[in-house]
Amino acid sequence: MIWYALLIGGVVAERLAELIETTRNRPWSLAHGGIEFGARHYPAMVALHTGLLAGCLLEPIVLHRTFIPALGWPMLAVVLAAQALRWWGIRGTYLAVIAEGVALPLVHTAWITAGAFTILNAMLLRARVASSV
Repeated sequence: MIWYALLIGGVVAERLAELIETTRNRPWSLAHGGIEFGARHYPAMVALHTGLLAGCLLEPIVLHRTFIPALGWPMLAVVLAAQALRWWGIRGTYLAVIAEGVALPLVHTAWITAGAFTILNAMLLRARVASSV
């Protein structure tokens, strides 16, 4: 479980780096004609992603989930690929968020977190996409 907590800590660090990158790039983008869509959904996205990371840690502890190698190792590969995809396409796709939101909790069998995040994220993304049309 310690290595899983370190993985989640690494994802938190990645999110903070992403936030710094976004904060740095936002003024330039807006000054050059960029348009921000769905800003009112941003607090909900932060809350949802914070819940994902907290659920990834809490569910295996509280519900005594064990690591299942046949599930956990492939999901870890998906998480790592999602991180690479996330930085590669930070401006153009939600695919990395969807993949990570399913895979990260399942690395350590947090089924409830994976399902809840997937449903809530689908609702949030639908609202964000609709606001950009």
